[in-house]
Amino acid sequence: MTGLRYVYAVCHPLGAPLQADLSGVAGDPPRLLTHGGLVAVVSHVPERDFAEEPLRRHLEDLDWLTETARAHQQVIDALTAVTTPLPLRLATVFRDDSGVRVMMEEREDDFRRTLDRLEGRVEWGVKVYVASEAQEAEPTTAKPASGRDYLMQRRTKARAHEDSWQRAERFAGRLHTTLSAHADDARLHPPQNAALSKAPGQNVLNAAYLVPRAESEEFVEIVDRTKGEESGLRVELTGPWAAYSFVESAGESGAGQPGEPGEEGA
Repeated sequence: MTGLRYVYAVCHPLGAPLQADLSGVAGDPPRLLTHGGLVAVVSHVPERDFAEEPLRRHLEDLDWLTETARAHQQVIDALTAVTTPLPLRLATVFRDDSGVRVMMEEREDDFRRTLDRLEGRVEWGVKVYVASEAQEAEPTTAKPASGRDYLMQRRTKARAHEDSWQRAERFAGRLHTTLSAHADDARLHPPQNAALSKAPGQNVLNAAYLVPRAESEEFVEIVDRTKGEESGLRVELTGPWAAYSFVESAGESGAGQPGEPGEEGA
C-alpha cells in the first residue's frame, strides 16, 4: 500500500514485537521506522483522506473522527502493552518516510527527555461524580400548607444540595492527595461537561496519575477501596493508558487525552 505516512508514537526500540494481526488507521498494519536510535510507529494512509484539504474536512465529521480515533488508540494500546510510547497527536501525517525522519531529528532532544521521564510508567485516570438529583433519594416532604412552608422547603433542599456538594469536594480533595502520594506525577483536568460526556452525575474530580507500571496493582487497590465509601458519590478508574497527560514537554508532538483530535503534520 502506498500513500502518506501516519505516525502514532515515538518509542525506544521495542523489546517485543507488536501483535501480528494489529490493524491501524485506514486498515493498514503499523510498522516500525527506526532512526537515530528511536522508533516511529507508522502506517500508510491514502491521500484522498489525509492530504491537507480532505483531512481538514474529515476532522469536522464526527463519525470519521470517531473511527480514526478508535484505530489510533488501538495501536497506542498495543504499544503500551510492550513498551512506553510517546503518543503523537491524532492525525499526525507526513509525506513519506523522509519527512518522518526529519521530524525525529528536529525533536530528538524532546523525545529522549520525555521518554526517559515516562519510562516504565503508565497513566491512570480517576473521576469522581456527584449523583444527579434524579438519582438521589428524595426525602419525603409534606405538601406545603402555605407559601411560607414552600419557601422553607426550598431553603432546606438548597442547603442539603450545598452540603452534598461540599462533602463531595472534601472527598475528592482527600482522594487526590492520597493518589498523588502514590504517583510520580499528577494532572488535574477541568471537570467534564455532562452534556458532552453523557456520564451520569456531576463531575467533581477529573485527574490523571503517572504511576510506575510495577506499582499499578497497589494504585488500583487504593482506588477500589474508596468506591462506595461515600454515599451519593461514584468513583471511576480508567487505564492503564499511554501517558497522554504527561507529554507536554514534547511540544508540538504531545497529544491530548485518549481519543482527542490533534494536528496534521504533513
